[in-house]
Amino acid sequence: MKLWLVRHGPTHAKTMLGWTDRPADLSDRAALSRLSAALPRVPVISSDLLRAVATADAITGDRPRLPHDPGLREFNYGAWEDRAFDDLDAEDPDLFRGFLDRPHEVRPPGGELWDEVAARVGTALDRTGAEELIVTCHFGVILILWAEAAGLSPEEALAQPVRNLSLTHIDRGRRAHFVDRLP
Repeated sequence: MKLWLVRHGPTHAKTMLGWTDRPADLSDRAALSRLSAALPRVPVISSDLLRAVATADAITGDRPRLPHDPGLREFNYGAWEDRAFDDLDAEDPDLFRGFLDRPHEVRPPGGELWDEVAARVGTALDRTGAEELIVTCHFGVILILWAEAAGLSPEEALAQPVRNLSLTHIDRGRRAHFVDRLP
């Protein structure tokens, strides 16, 4: 499956923004236009969170639009949802840094592990039956798919930046073409 992964527009939140539903700032119309023009004419799917839905709507153009899928959501950060990074680090630095360094081993209280998110995302993509898709989603989802395609560990993948409104292109599970490209 060929995937064109688009990270949603910026939220300007300085928090653990997983399943918290905040809108994206889509005021940079030129960036959205360049992004849309760089994408192939294939179906578009997005997470059901507002920031991903609005970004997908802004770049879809005349492409087919698939229903939003909650399986494509960001990590669920549980008790850490919408809390400031500094507060979490001050509250329990070992747990917080453990999750940031080893998200496949350390779980946020009430949240998800890397492998759980990977399984959820894989199921959502498989449900589409598509051979090629544009997926408007989130930082963690993109890193998981990038790591799978590039043969990277979670730790290696976490070293990769993924900017808002950037494009990542992979053949799912087989080949990573590029990551974090701004058209």
